Amino acid sequence: MNRVAVWYLLVCFGAGMLAQACSQETKTPLDRGVPVVAAPAILKTVPVEMKAMGTVEAYQSVSVRSQITAQIRKAFFREGQDVRKGDPLIELDCRAIEASFRQAEANLARDRAQAKYAREQVSRYADLVKKDYVARDQYDQILANADAADATVRSDEAAVESARVQLQYCSIHSPIDGRTGMLMVDLGNLVKADDTELLTINQVQPVYVSFTIPEGDLPTVMKYFTEKKVEADAFIPSEDNPEKGELVFVDNAIDRATGTITLKALFANRDRRLVPGQFVDVVLTLATRPDAVLVPTKAVEQGQEGQYVFVVKADSTVEMRPVRTGSAFRDETLILEGLRPGEQVVTDGQMRLTPGSKVSVKKAQ
Repeated sequence: MNRVAVWYLLVCFGAGMLAQACSQETKTPLDRGVPVVAAPAILKTVPVEMKAMGTVEAYQSVSVRSQITAQIRKAFFREGQDVRKGDPLIELDCRAIEASFRQAEANLARDRAQAKYAREQVSRYADLVKKDYVARDQYDQILANADAADATVRSDEAAVESARVQLQYCSIHSPIDGRTGMLMVDLGNLVKADDTELLTINQVQPVYVSFTIPEGDLPTVMKYFTEKKVEADAFIPSEDNPEKGELVFVDNAIDRATGTITLKALFANRDRRLVPGQFVDVVLTLATRPDAVLVPTKAVEQGQEGQYVFVVKADSTVEMRPVRTGSAFRDETLILEGLRPGEQVVTDGQMRLTPGSKVSVKKAQ
């Protein structure tokens, strides 16, 4: 055998060995199956919840207006300041009202003196008419004058009281505990009685959160609302720590335009995280469901015929099984039908699977 033939045999042998090795490497992954991550369906006690979008409302909101026409002289608060009921807010220029009050008091004093003199006249003429020294008609005239003087005194007393009330309106005080808003009228401006809103005070401890639910959910809510306290959580967007409260109000009519009904939950708002007008996510906890079947949410897929999961069977193949799901709890989803506790479901790698595919289960990282 010459040298060329020997080289030829060596090349053929090497090519054959290489082809065999490549064939083995290609077949090995198929023999092992598609790599996937799986997790078992587990039993847990989970809350029965109802979710909605809500709006924060002040517990009380008061629009402060002047009850007299006067000029603003001074403000005793800072915008956004917390005030207590009875704290002074605004002082008005009431020099004209003070003058009217003093005039009313002077008129009252004058007319009281005249009324006193008229009553003394009545007393004197009563003795004279008994002795026939004066005519009865003259006595009746004196008596009528005394009654008129008494009526004038009562009118003056009412005028004094009215002026005193007007003086009280010269200083505006906070009607509630709350937080002040912007002063809508600058100092020095003239405000008319009950015409211009000066500022708004909102009570923000506690607060309401108003939200709506579909009318179909109303019987479920009312079942628990009439039996016990229904807890409510308010989640501020981008925050995980909710404010705790309870459901306190269910409206008495359904909005026929939207098919929804309004509910309100009350929150203590101790840290003042909830601000009137703010949007929050509301979660009502109606009850608890024991022995609920849960799987990781990423195991649930959506198909043309509904939701399904890939179940890993004992022979390391997968079955595409339809399921009926309930609420989601963070990264887990409630399975109402289709799975038994302990069954393995694929949580990663579903894109490469078809019913009956062989899989190789890896541990989750």
